[in-house]
Amino acid sequence: MTNIWTRMKDTVSADLHNMLDQKEQKNPLASLNQYLRQSEQEKEKVRKLVERQYKLKDEFTREYQKAQDMADKRLKQSGIAEKAGEEDMRAFAVKEHEEYQARADRMKVSREETRGQLETLEQKYEEMKHKLKDMHLRRMELMGRENVANANHQISQVIEDSSDKLFSRFEELEQYIEGLEYKVNSSYYRSTFDSKMAKLEKEMQEQAN
Repeated sequence: MTNIWTRMKDTVSADLHNMLDQKEQKNPLASLNQYLRQSEQEKEKVRKLVERQYKLKDEFTREYQKAQDMADKRLKQSGIAEKAGEEDMRAFAVKEHEEYQARADRMKVSREETRGQLETLEQKYEEMKHKLKDMHLRRMELMGRENVANANHQISQVIEDSSDKLFSRFEELEQYIEGLEYKVNSSYYRSTFDSKMAKLEKEMQEQAN
């Protein structure tokens, strides 16, 4: 059952990736936006790593200071025990001093290594932020060009693609109006023809008399 679900999940995931790839091919700007979102997520991860490195450096510093303080304390105590003739206490203090001093030396080295790593990491992190900022600005420039291109495309469609159809509609409308005008004029002429003829006939009779 697990294998079946795994295969189904892989199949759905593959189909989704294919669909996204096709969509990205149609709109490269969408692909760029997705890449920038992922890069911002990676930048956030790096920021947290830098913060962790700072904490490690501080912890190494504290541990170094604690070990060095104890090493100095045991060294001083060994001198006191030696003056007092307490050999066992002196030997214990010497042994403790060596252990604490070795720890302090190790913590000092680790602190310096961490400090150097932190400087390198910070430089790369700053470089990463600059690169991302440049990419965001570049995206804004591309978005502006895309807007202009889309606007010009829409304008050309209205002006060029629709012009022939629009003029054709105007011609049809003009012909329709001319037809209406002809029908109205013809109807008016017919309706007034008889009255005009009667008037003309009457005038001719009056002239004859």
